[in-house]
Amino acid sequence: MFGTDTKGVYAIAPTPFLPDGAVDYASIDTMCDFYLDRGVDGLTILGILGEAPKLTPEESVAIVQRVLARFTKPVVVGVSAPGFAAMKALSGASMDAGAAGVMITPPAAMRTDDQIAGYYAQSVAQIGADVPFVLQDHPLVTTVQMSPGVIRRIVEENPSCVMLKHEDWPGLDKISTLRGWQAKGEMRPISILCGNGGLFLDFEMERGADGAMTGYAFPDMLVDLVKRHQAGDNEGMHALFDAHLPFLRYEHQSGIGLAVRKYVLMRRGAIAHANLRVPGPKMNDTTKAEVDGLLARLAKHDPRAAF
Repeated sequence: MFGTDTKGVYAIAPTPFLPDGAVDYASIDTMCDFYLDRGVDGLTILGILGEAPKLTPEESVAIVQRVLARFTKPVVVGVSAPGFAAMKALSGASMDAGAAGVMITPPAAMRTDDQIAGYYAQSVAQIGADVPFVLQDHPLVTTVQMSPGVIRRIVEENPSCVMLKHEDWPGLDKISTLRGWQAKGEMRPISILCGNGGLFLDFEMERGADGAMTGYAFPDMLVDLVKRHQAGDNEGMHALFDAHLPFLRYEHQSGIGLAVRKYVLMRRGAIAHANLRVPGPKMNDTTKAEVDGLLARLAKHDPRAAF
Protein backbone atom coordinates (compact mmCIF):
# COMPACT_ATOMS: atom_id res chain seq x y z
CA MET A 1 0.00 0.00 0.00
CA PHE A 2 0.98 3.63 -0.50
CA GLY A 3 1.75 5.62 2.63
CA THR A 4 4.37 6.68 5.14
CA ASP A 5 5.84 3.16 5.21
CA THR A 6 6.11 2.69 1.43
CA LYS A 7 9.27 0.94 0.29
CA GLY A 8 10.65 -0.27 -3.02
CA VAL A 9 10.66 1.25 -6.49
CA TYR A 10 8.10 3.59 -8.02
CA ALA A 11 9.09 4.00 -11.65
CA ILE A 12 8.71 7.45 -13.18
CA ALA A 13 6.95 6.64 -16.43
CA PRO A 14 7.39 8.59 -19.66
CA THR A 15 4.43 9.62 -21.77
CA PRO A 16 4.42 7.66 -25.05
CA PHE A 17 3.72 9.59 -28.24
CA LEU A 18 3.06 8.61 -31.83
CA PRO A 19 5.35 10.01 -34.57
CA ASP A 20 2.76 12.75 -35.27
CA GLY A 21 2.82 13.88 -31.63
CA ALA A 22 -0.47 12.35 -30.54
CA VAL A 23 -0.61 10.41 -27.28
CA ASP A 24 0.09 6.74 -27.94
CA TYR A 25 -2.56 5.08 -25.79
CA ALA A 26 -1.73 1.58 -27.01
CA SER A 27 1.83 2.07 -25.77
CA ILE A 28 0.50 3.17 -22.39
CA ASP A 29 -0.94 -0.34 -22.05
CA THR A 30 2.29 -2.10 -23.06
CA MET A 31 4.30 0.26 -20.86
CA CYS A 32 2.15 -0.56 -17.83
CA ASP A 33 2.59 -4.27 -18.53
CA PHE A 34 6.35 -3.78 -18.90
CA TYR A 35 6.67 -2.11 -15.51
CA LEU A 36 4.51 -4.74 -13.83
CA ASP A 37 6.59 -7.52 -15.38
CA ARG A 38 9.79 -5.87 -14.13
CA GLY A 39 8.57 -5.97 -10.55
CA VAL A 40 8.17 -2.31 -9.65
CA ASP A 41 6.09 -1.52 -6.57
CA GLY A 42 4.27 1.44 -8.08
CA LEU A 43 4.23 3.99 -10.87
CA THR A 44 4.48 7.78 -10.98
CA ILE A 45 3.07 9.52 -14.03
CA LEU A 46 2.91 13.08 -15.38
CA GLY A 47 6.13 14.06 -13.68
CA ILE A 48 8.80 16.34 -15.10
CA LEU A 49 10.06 13.55 -17.37
CA GLY A 50 6.50 12.64 -18.34
CA GLU A 51 6.45 15.81 -20.49
CA ALA A 52 3.42 16.95 -18.51
CA PRO A 53 3.73 20.64 -19.49
CA LYS A 54 3.26 19.63 -23.14
CA LEU A 55 -0.12 17.97 -22.47
CA THR A 56 -3.57 19.52 -22.58
CA PRO A 57 -5.69 19.15 -19.42
CA GLU A 58 -7.92 16.71 -21.29
CA GLU A 59 -4.94 14.58 -22.33
CA SER A 60 -3.61 14.51 -18.78
CA VAL A 61 -6.89 13.17 -17.42
CA ALA A 62 -7.19 10.64 -20.24
CA ILE A 63 -3.66 9.37 -19.56
CA VAL A 64 -4.38 9.03 -15.86
CA GLN A 65 -7.54 7.07 -16.57
CA ARG A 66 -5.80 4.80 -19.08
CA VAL A 67 -2.93 4.01 -16.71
CA LEU A 68 -5.22 3.35 -13.77
CA ALA A 69 -7.34 1.02 -15.89
CA ARG A 70 -4.26 -1.08 -16.69
CA PHE A 71 -1.74 -0.81 -13.85
CA THR A 72 -2.68 -2.94 -10.85
CA LYS A 73 -0.33 -1.41 -8.27
CA PRO A 74 -0.36 2.08 -6.68
CA VAL A 75 -0.09 5.05 -9.03
CA VAL A 76 1.03 8.54 -8.04
CA VAL A 77 0.07 11.42 -10.33
CA GLY A 78 2.12 14.60 -10.70
CA VAL A 79 -0.35 17.48 -10.38
CA SER A 80 2.01 20.45 -10.20
CA ALA A 81 0.70 23.42 -12.15
CA PRO A 82 1.23 27.19 -12.35
CA GLY A 83 -2.16 27.77 -10.71
CA PHE A 84 -4.19 26.00 -8.06
CA ALA A 85 -7.27 25.61 -10.27
CA ALA A 86 -5.47 23.23 -12.62
CA MET A 87 -3.85 21.39 -9.69
CA LYS A 88 -7.19 20.92 -7.95
CA ALA A 89 -8.91 19.71 -11.12
CA LEU A 90 -6.25 17.13 -12.02
CA SER A 91 -5.90 15.97 -8.42
CA GLY A 92 -9.64 15.45 -8.11
CA ALA A 93 -9.90 13.60 -11.43
CA SER A 94 -6.91 11.41 -10.52
CA MET A 95 -8.21 10.44 -7.09
CA ASP A 96 -11.67 9.78 -8.53
CA ALA A 97 -10.05 7.42 -11.06
CA GLY A 98 -8.28 5.49 -8.30
CA ALA A 99 -4.85 7.11 -7.87
CA ALA A 100 -3.02 6.34 -4.64
CA GLY A 101 -1.87 9.93 -4.23
CA VAL A 102 -0.44 12.97 -5.96
CA MET A 103 2.98 14.61 -6.23
CA ILE A 104 3.47 18.35 -5.75
CA THR A 105 6.55 20.32 -6.80
CA PRO A 106 6.97 23.92 -5.61
CA PRO A 107 7.12 26.66 -8.26
CA ALA A 108 10.44 28.33 -8.93
CA ALA A 109 9.30 31.62 -7.35
CA MET A 110 9.46 30.12 -3.86
CA ARG A 111 12.55 31.35 -2.02
CA THR A 112 12.05 31.60 1.75
CA ASP A 113 11.07 28.81 4.12
CA ASP A 114 7.80 30.62 4.89
CA GLN A 115 6.96 30.86 1.19
CA ILE A 116 7.67 27.16 0.60
CA ALA A 117 5.75 25.97 3.66
CA GLY A 118 2.91 28.34 2.86
CA TYR A 119 2.68 27.02 -0.68
CA TYR A 120 2.21 23.46 0.52
CA ALA A 121 -0.39 24.52 3.08
CA GLN A 122 -2.30 26.28 0.29
CA SER A 123 -1.94 23.25 -1.98
CA VAL A 124 -3.42 20.95 0.67
CA ALA A 125 -6.28 23.39 1.21
CA GLN A 126 -7.03 23.19 -2.53
CA ILE A 127 -6.75 19.44 -3.17
CA GLY A 128 -8.13 18.35 0.20
CA ALA A 129 -6.46 17.21 3.40
CA ASP A 130 -7.58 13.63 2.69
CA VAL A 131 -5.40 13.33 -0.44
CA PRO A 132 -2.00 11.73 0.28
CA PHE A 133 0.77 13.72 -1.36
CA VAL A 134 4.45 13.38 -2.20
CA LEU A 135 6.70 16.35 -1.47
CA GLN A 136 9.14 16.66 -4.38
CA ASP A 137 12.47 18.25 -3.50
CA HIS A 138 14.29 18.76 -6.81
CA PRO A 139 16.33 21.99 -6.61
CA LEU A 140 18.44 21.27 -9.71
CA VAL A 141 15.31 21.77 -11.81
CA THR A 142 13.05 23.96 -9.68
CA THR A 143 15.84 26.12 -8.14
CA VAL A 144 13.85 25.92 -4.88
CA GLN A 145 16.18 25.15 -1.98
CA MET A 146 14.51 23.15 0.80
CA SER A 147 16.48 22.76 3.99
CA PRO A 148 15.86 19.71 6.17
CA GLY A 149 14.13 22.10 8.55
CA VAL A 150 11.54 23.27 6.05
CA ILE A 151 10.89 19.70 4.96
CA ARG A 152 10.24 18.76 8.58
CA ARG A 153 7.95 21.76 8.94
CA ILE A 154 5.90 20.77 5.87
CA VAL A 155 5.66 17.18 7.10
CA GLU A 156 4.56 18.22 10.59
CA GLU A 157 2.08 20.86 9.39
CA ASN A 158 0.47 18.60 6.78
CA PRO A 159 -0.47 15.07 7.94
CA SER A 160 -1.39 14.18 4.34
CA CYS A 161 2.30 14.42 3.35
CA VAL A 162 3.29 10.74 3.30
CA MET A 163 6.47 10.76 1.24
CA LEU A 164 9.51 12.80 0.29
CA LYS A 165 10.78 12.44 -3.25
CA HIS A 166 14.38 13.27 -2.51
CA GLU A 167 16.33 14.70 -5.46
CA ASP A 168 18.75 17.13 -3.90
CA TRP A 169 22.34 16.99 -5.08
CA PRO A 170 24.41 16.59 -2.98
CA GLY A 171 21.72 15.37 -0.64
CA LEU A 172 22.98 12.38 1.29
CA ASP A 173 23.38 14.37 4.49
CA LYS A 174 19.80 15.60 4.14
CA ILE A 175 18.56 12.00 4.31
CA SER A 176 20.72 11.35 7.37
CA THR A 177 19.41 14.47 9.10
CA LEU A 178 15.77 13.60 8.48
CA ARG A 179 16.22 10.01 9.61
CA GLY A 180 18.09 11.24 12.68
CA TRP A 181 15.18 13.45 13.66
CA GLN A 182 12.78 10.56 13.16
CA ALA A 183 14.91 8.27 15.33
CA LYS A 184 14.81 10.85 18.14
CA GLY A 185 11.06 11.39 17.79
CA GLU A 186 11.55 14.93 16.53
CA MET A 187 9.80 14.27 13.21
CA ARG A 188 7.05 11.83 12.32
CA PRO A 189 8.04 8.97 10.00
CA ILE A 190 7.59 9.36 6.26
CA SER A 191 8.68 7.34 3.27
CA ILE A 192 11.75 8.61 1.40
CA LEU A 193 12.10 7.54 -2.21
CA CYS A 194 14.94 8.98 -4.27
CA GLY A 195 15.23 10.34 -7.79
CA ASN A 196 18.13 11.84 -9.74
CA GLY A 197 17.96 8.97 -12.21
CA GLY A 198 19.29 6.58 -9.57
CA LEU A 199 22.76 8.13 -9.73
CA PHE A 200 23.24 7.97 -5.96
CA LEU A 201 20.79 5.21 -5.07
CA ASP A 202 23.26 2.80 -3.51
CA PHE A 203 24.52 5.36 -1.00
CA GLU A 204 21.01 6.79 -0.52
CA MET A 205 19.83 3.35 0.57
CA GLU A 206 22.66 3.16 3.09
CA ARG A 207 21.69 6.60 4.42
CA GLY A 208 18.14 5.44 5.16
CA ALA A 209 16.12 5.85 1.95
CA ASP A 210 13.26 3.41 1.41
CA GLY A 211 13.84 3.01 -2.31
CA ALA A 212 13.62 4.88 -5.60
CA MET A 213 11.08 7.01 -7.39
CA THR A 214 12.87 7.73 -10.62
CA GLY A 215 13.07 6.96 -14.29
CA TYR A 216 15.58 4.55 -15.77
CA ALA A 217 15.42 2.32 -18.84
CA PHE A 218 16.18 -0.65 -16.56
CA PRO A 219 13.69 -0.32 -13.69
CA ASP A 220 14.25 -4.00 -12.93
CA MET A 221 17.84 -3.15 -12.01
CA LEU A 222 16.57 -0.58 -9.49
CA VAL A 223 14.26 -3.24 -8.06
CA ASP A 224 17.17 -5.67 -7.71
CA LEU A 225 19.39 -3.02 -6.13
CA VAL A 226 16.82 -2.15 -3.46
CA LYS A 227 16.18 -5.82 -2.73
CA ARG A 228 19.89 -6.52 -2.30
CA HIS A 229 20.14 -3.73 0.25
CA GLN A 230 17.05 -4.96 2.09
CA ALA A 231 18.61 -8.42 2.22
CA GLY A 232 21.80 -7.02 3.74
CA ASP A 233 23.85 -7.61 0.58
CA ASN A 234 25.39 -4.17 0.25
CA GLU A 235 28.44 -5.54 -1.56
CA GLY A 236 26.18 -7.06 -4.23
CA MET A 237 24.17 -3.83 -4.34
CA HIS A 238 27.26 -1.75 -5.08
CA ALA A 239 28.49 -4.25 -7.69
CA LEU A 240 25.18 -4.07 -9.56
CA PHE A 241 25.21 -0.28 -9.37
CA ASP A 242 28.80 -0.10 -10.63
CA ALA A 243 27.93 -2.21 -13.68
CA HIS A 244 25.12 0.18 -14.65
CA LEU A 245 26.82 3.45 -13.73
CA PRO A 246 28.21 4.33 -17.21
CA PHE A 247 24.76 3.97 -18.73
CA LEU A 248 23.04 5.68 -15.78
CA ARG A 249 25.36 8.64 -16.24
CA TYR A 250 24.72 8.85 -19.98
CA GLU A 251 20.96 8.60 -19.60
CA HIS A 252 20.95 11.31 -16.95
CA GLN A 253 22.10 14.01 -19.38
CA SER A 254 19.89 17.07 -19.38
CA GLY A 255 17.72 17.36 -22.48
CA ILE A 256 18.78 14.33 -24.50
CA GLY A 257 18.52 11.95 -21.54
CA LEU A 258 14.77 11.40 -21.92
CA ALA A 259 15.21 10.64 -25.61
CA VAL A 260 17.84 8.04 -24.68
CA ARG A 261 15.53 6.48 -22.11
CA LYS A 262 12.64 6.29 -24.56
CA TYR A 263 14.91 4.77 -27.20
CA VAL A 264 15.95 1.98 -24.86
CA LEU A 265 12.41 1.45 -23.58
CA MET A 266 11.34 1.09 -27.21
CA ARG A 267 14.05 -1.49 -27.81
CA ARG A 268 12.96 -3.33 -24.68
CA GLY A 269 9.40 -3.49 -26.00
CA ALA A 270 7.80 -1.14 -23.48
CA ILE A 271 6.67 1.47 -26.01
CA ALA A 272 6.29 1.49 -29.78
CA HIS A 273 8.00 4.82 -30.52
CA ALA A 274 10.83 6.82 -28.96
CA ASN A 275 9.38 10.20 -29.91
CA LEU A 276 9.31 13.19 -27.59
CA ARG A 277 6.53 15.68 -28.19
CA VAL A 278 7.88 18.86 -29.73
CA PRO A 279 9.69 20.89 -28.67
CA GLY A 280 12.19 18.25 -27.71
CA PRO A 281 15.56 16.87 -28.77
CA LYS A 282 16.07 13.94 -31.12
CA MET A 283 18.88 11.41 -31.05
CA ASN A 284 21.20 11.54 -34.04
CA ASP A 285 23.12 8.58 -35.42
CA THR A 286 26.20 9.34 -33.34
CA THR A 287 24.20 9.39 -30.12
CA LYS A 288 22.46 6.12 -31.05
CA ALA A 289 25.84 4.52 -31.73
CA GLU A 290 27.10 5.64 -28.33
CA VAL A 291 24.00 4.26 -26.62
CA ASP A 292 24.28 0.96 -28.47
CA GLY A 293 27.94 0.75 -27.46
CA LEU A 294 27.10 1.39 -23.82
CA LEU A 295 24.40 -1.29 -23.94
CA ALA A 296 26.89 -3.78 -25.40
CA ARG A 297 29.30 -3.00 -22.57
CA LEU A 298 26.55 -3.36 -19.98
CA ALA A 299 25.39 -6.67 -21.47
CA LYS A 300 28.74 -8.20 -20.48
CA HIS A 301 27.67 -7.75 -16.84
CA ASP A 302 23.87 -7.75 -17.05
CA PRO A 303 22.09 -9.83 -19.73
CA ARG A 304 19.07 -7.53 -19.58
CA ALA A 305 20.99 -5.13 -21.81
CA ALA A 306 21.44 -7.73 -24.57
CA PHE A 307 18.51 -7.17 -26.89
